[in-house]
Order: sequence, then structure tokens, then C-alpha cells
Amino acid sequence: MAKKVILTGDRPTGKLHVGHYIGSLKNRVMLQNSGEYQPYIMIADTQALTDNARDPEKIRNSLIQVALDYLAVGIDPEKSTIFVQSQISALFELTAYYMDLVTVSRLERNPTVKAEIKQKNFNDSIPVGFLNYPVSQAADITAFKATLVPVGDDQEPMLEQAREIVRTFNRVYDCNVLVEPEGYFPEKGQGRLPGLDGNAKMSKSLGNAIYLSDDSETVQKKVMSMYTDPNHIHVEDPGKVEGNTVFTYLDIFDPDKNKVAQLKEDYQKGGLGDVKIKRYLNEVLENELAPIRQRRAEYEQKQDEVYEMLIEGSEKANQVANQTLSEVRDAIGLNYFKR
Repeated sequence: MAKKVILTGDRPTGKLHVGHYIGSLKNRVMLQNSGEYQPYIMIADTQALTDNARDPEKIRNSLIQVALDYLAVGIDPEKSTIFVQSQISALFELTAYYMDLVTVSRLERNPTVKAEIKQKNFNDSIPVGFLNYPVSQAADITAFKATLVPVGDDQEPMLEQAREIVRTFNRVYDCNVLVEPEGYFPEKGQGRLPGLDGNAKMSKSLGNAIYLSDDSETVQKKVMSMYTDPNHIHVEDPGKVEGNTVFTYLDIFDPDKNKVAQLKEDYQKGGLGDVKIKRYLNEVLENELAPIRQRRAEYEQKQDEVYEMLIEGSEKANQVANQTLSEVRDAIGLNYFKR
């Protein structure tokens, strides 16, 4: 039986952080290792340019960093095809065809796009490419006929727009060329990590993240600076667990749920200080991050091999995407000179 196809990826705008790890990377590795799927994992450099076009060096420098993070968390190029978006020319042609099937007003209504436009303070100066990136994402997904897309839960509106494009294309051109994707989301409550400062989202741009590449000393410093309960001034004071970033992280990272429950109870009663729970969280994070950090350091010494892996993955991805593009052209009626 043919394996189900997965398509997912990240924008190379910096190193990846533990929010990416919890939101998507961990699931990718699990699905990859199940043996039931054929994953295509894309470094979305073209998409990153939609709001970084005047700083292309940032993208170029981040490309290898994202690749190293992928390998460090356990993404295996023998099991997953890791490729670079800009090297797959079929994606741009597919995007052009899909653009004709989507209205500007529909793009403007996309909740994910609206939220990111607000976060980036574009106001009325929205790059066309940025507004259009849900269409570009649909091209990425459908080029590989992916049925499953592991993403954070904030990406569901993007997937719904991709499904709309698939349905519209197949209806307009009376075919079944494109496949509707489904999302694969983290467990409820574990899809998004708050930032170290208590902000609703951990973000590279907000500078409130723990990176997969951070050394142990840096992680410790960041953990000790984390937002807790501002009213928990003295150890004996009762503290709040809700909105307390340290406990949010413990809920997600600590496999010992009974221990976390006891810590919460002690904290709420009073008598448990912030320093103590932060030190415990640091131990928990080190258990998770130390092996990742070690693998990353090993791959950093073999960057030529990492680039070769990206070249081979992109060549393989090109073959698959070009086949889908040919089918799309056939459906539209554009393969005039096909022999």
C-alpha cells in the first residue's frame, strides 16, 4: 500500500525554537518514524522573502541553520525529503494558476494573514507576495499531493484556504488532479508555547524564545528570567498557576504529570518559590534539549554534507512537483505541444 504523503516546512528567518519543536517538529519526527508516511519537508525561503525581500542575506544565512535544526531533532533525510522552496520552479507556476481562482477579498479575510499583517505593522503597505502566500502554500501542498500537513493550530485557516483552492480547481476544470489536505495538530493545549515574557506567542521577532541551538547556560538564564505570577513576591505567598509561564512549560515538557500536579498544589498554597520551580523546569528542558544540542553540534562540523543533502532533496522534490504541474497543465488545457 502506498504511503500517505506529508508536506510541511518552516521559513528560514532565523534558528528554530522550542515553540517550533512542540508545535510541529516533534510530530514530524514521530510521523516520519512510523513508516506509514512519505514526508516532504520544505525550507520556505521564497515565502520568507515575502516580508524580508530587502534583507535576503537574512534568508541565506538562516537556510543552513534551519537545516541543522531539522537534523538535530531527528528528521532523517533517508526517510524524509528535505528541500528548498526556491529550487522547485513548478511551485511558482502552480501559484500563478491558483491565483486566478482566489479573490483579493478572500485573502484579506484569512484570519492567519490578518493576524500576521497586524503583528508586522504593514498597515496599508502589504506586499502582494505576503497577501498571496496562502495561495503559495496551497501550491506547495498540492504539488506533492500531500494528504497530511503537520502544523501548529494557528494554521488551520491556511489549510482551509488550500482545500477551497483544490475544490475550486477540480470543479472548474472537471478533474480530480488535486488532493485535499488535512492538518495534523499537536495535542490540545500543546500547540503553542507562550514567550518567556508571558506573551501569547513565542516568536523569533519578539526575542522571547528558547532556541534549539541555545547552550545549557543560555537556556538556564532564559528560564530564570521567565514570567511567573507578579504577585507571588515572597515564598510563603500563595501563587497563581494560570498564566504562569513556568507551569505552562512544565505541563508540556515534563512527562511526570503527578510531579507537576504536586508542584502546582504547593505553589498555590504558598511555600514554593519561583526560583525552585524554575530550576526544576531547567532540568526538565535540559533532558529534552541536550541530545538535540549534541546532534546539532555534530552536523555543524559537516555543513558540506548538509548542503549536499539539500541539493539531493530538491532534485527529488522537483521530479514530483513537475509531474503534478504536467497534470495541472493537462487539466487546464495548456500542454499545447505535448508529444
